[in-house]
This record gives sequence, C-alpha cells and structure tokens, in this order.
Amino acid sequence: MTDILDFDREHLWHPYTSMVDPLPCYEAVSANGVMIELRDGRKLIDGMSSWWCAIHGYNHPELNRAIVEQIEKMSHVMFGGMTHAPAVELARKLIDMTPPSLNRLFFADSGSVAMEVAIKMVMQYWFANDRPEKSRLLTIAGGYHGDTFGAMSVCDPVTGMHEKFVNVLPKHLFAPRPSSRFGEELRDDDRDDLTKLVESHHNELAALVLEPIVQGAGGMWFYSAEYLKHARELCDEFDLLLVFDEIATGFGRTGEMFAVDHVDVEPDVLCVGKALTGGTMTLAACLANERIATGISADGGVLMHGPTFMANPLACAVAKRSIELLEEIDWRTRVSAVNAQLEHELRPLSKLKGVRDVRTIGAIGVVQMDAAVNVAQLQKQFVDDGVWIRPFNDLIYVMPPYITQPEQISTLTRAIGKALM
Repeated sequence: MTDILDFDREHLWHPYTSMVDPLPCYEAVSANGVMIELRDGRKLIDGMSSWWCAIHGYNHPELNRAIVEQIEKMSHVMFGGMTHAPAVELARKLIDMTPPSLNRLFFADSGSVAMEVAIKMVMQYWFANDRPEKSRLLTIAGGYHGDTFGAMSVCDPVTGMHEKFVNVLPKHLFAPRPSSRFGEELRDDDRDDLTKLVESHHNELAALVLEPIVQGAGGMWFYSAEYLKHARELCDEFDLLLVFDEIATGFGRTGEMFAVDHVDVEPDVLCVGKALTGGTMTLAACLANERIATGISADGGVLMHGPTFMANPLACAVAKRSIELLEEIDWRTRVSAVNAQLEHELRPLSKLKGVRDVRTIGAIGVVQMDAAVNVAQLQKQFVDDGVWIRPFNDLIYVMPPYITQPEQISTLTRAIGKALM
C-alpha cells in the first residue's frame, strides 16, 4: 500500500535522515531467518543483523516462545521494590559469562542509556569518595557510544555524528585513535599518546571509556588488543576507572563471546546491549565491580538512575533464551566460518579504484572507500540485488546473523563488489 510509504515520508523521522529530503525508505512486512520481505514481494538477505542485534536471525521459534510464555505470566512490573525470576536468571547468566570481578548489575533500556548509567556510576563513585574534581572522561577518537547527551560527550567531537552539539556537551579528553591494527603489537606512539594524556590529567579524570577492539559506528576500526592491557595498567597506576562499551561487540560478534575476552583484562564497568535479546526487544545492562558498587552505596548512597521499564520481564526472558541459544550451538565455529568467507571474498576488493581499505574481524566485514558514498544510490542498488546493506559515510560493511549460510554471504559480498565496479 503506497499510503504507508506516503505517510511515512510526510510524518516519520528516521535515524540520521532529513525530513525535507529523506533517504528512500522500504516497507518491510515480515522477516524470517535471515530474510526480510518487502511489501512488493522482494526478499532481501539481511547483512546488517538490524544494526548488530539479530544474531539468530528473525522469527526464531525459541525466542518467540520465550516471549509468549512470559507474557502469559506478566508483561511488566516496576523494578522499584520488586524483583522477578526473569531478571534474576538473566543477571546470573550475565555475571557468570563476563569477567569474574563484575558481580553487580544494573538493567537499562538501551545501549545509550547503559552508557549514561556507566557515566553516572564513575562520576558518583568519585563524588562519594570525596574526589569531585575527578569528573572528566578520557576516550579515543573515532568512537561511538550512543545518541543521548552523556553518551554523545564521549563520541568523536570532530569526525563523529554529533558535532552540532559540541558547544553544549561536557568537554572530555580524546586520545588519537590507535593506529595499531588488531593482531598487531601495540606501537610505541599509540602507547605514548595515551600515557601522556593520563599522566597530565589523571587528577581530573574519572574514567577511561573504550569500545574494546572494535570501534563501531564511529568508523568500524579494529585495533590492537594490547591497547586494552596498556589502558588497564594506566588506570591502575593513576587511579582511573576503566569502562568498556561492549554494546555492539558482545555475544560473539568479534569471534569471542565478548571483545574483552581477546585479552586478559577486566574493566570496572562493562556495558552490553544490542544482541542481548537476539534482536527481539530493547534491553541493555551495565555490570560493575564491587569497588564501584560499595563506593557509591556506602553511607546510604544510591545510584541516581531508575528507568520506568527497567528489567522488563519480557525482555529479560527472551534475553535469557537468546544466551542459551548461543550456548547450545557452536557459535564460535559459525562466526569463524563467516569471518573466513568474508575475508576471502572481500579482500580482492582492496585492489579496486576508490577503495582505501578492507578489514574483517569475527562476523564483521568492512570496505572503506576514499570518500563518502551515495547512500541513497547504493541502497537502491543493494535492494535491487536482493540484499539489505546500509552504508554510511565512507563505509560499506556487513555484520550478518550467525545463521547466514555460505551462499547467502556470497550474495552479500558479490553485491558489494558489483556496487564498486
């Protein structure tokens, strides 16, 4: 029905889209497995996992069953003064599968909100410990942590998506993006850049905030795991807290269950989201260690945050089942196979004119161009070729569901290659 698209075009605001000259929009009517069906009958192989989250594909019967069984009991109750089994069971799983020191958990509504909670945690920790001057954050350029104000403040203020808000955001510190690639040793200049900033500003710094290994929407850059080791050492030496944003990388996407598992490092705070519910509902969580929990809570202190839909039972129940599905399948072998195929089929594109770089890690494949691409034009071509790939800026990338079959991955990579010819 054309009235759906007409009304959408006139009234609905889509992410990072103009209301005056909107990007083309396509009406989805169903999704099953890795396929999204449009109103006109065309079926598209989803190369985006709906922005990282649909790791099991769509309409999974086990995830659907978890929601149905829970909704027959209760869809929601307030978490203030109440608890319920779905929240406790999910929290137990998350605490068991993340670094051992992270034994306190706060549920949030989304990835951005989880980052807001993490920022509040580190700020409140130092305030409660009579160090209110430690109120700035340090991160690295090229990062992306969400679209709310606290999260925006640690996104790249120059090359990121929030430059219009620079004058009203808190002024935090940014280290140069590490040039050491994933799999490489940490270069001296990367080590020195971070060290100098910490040495110079540690008295005012509350925490170092990082997307471990993979910088997502800020540029899809993969950097050396040794950077995380150096970050932990500096935080210990100069008394900073360490926050890892695993909202995009958690639950197997990089080839480990969490990106932090690539190296023996434990943060003070870990944020998870996106794939947590297998792409069915919005939910995130912020895990913290005992130091932060008791530091904030001593002498009657409370963490000043309380979402209305915190620990929603439906979301918690389906998240628990999504994690169980990962545990029941050989997800590591699947992700490894996806990586090998993406590397084999995308690497030759590095020789094409206009291609700056090709890189892969886990179930992520990235083709970076010399200049920004025409998103509307490429989007139409991809849809015509039967795939759903959403480029941005100078990046054409895929992060398919783990159940994507080899011939479907080849269809995705061929579509990218065709678009670059």
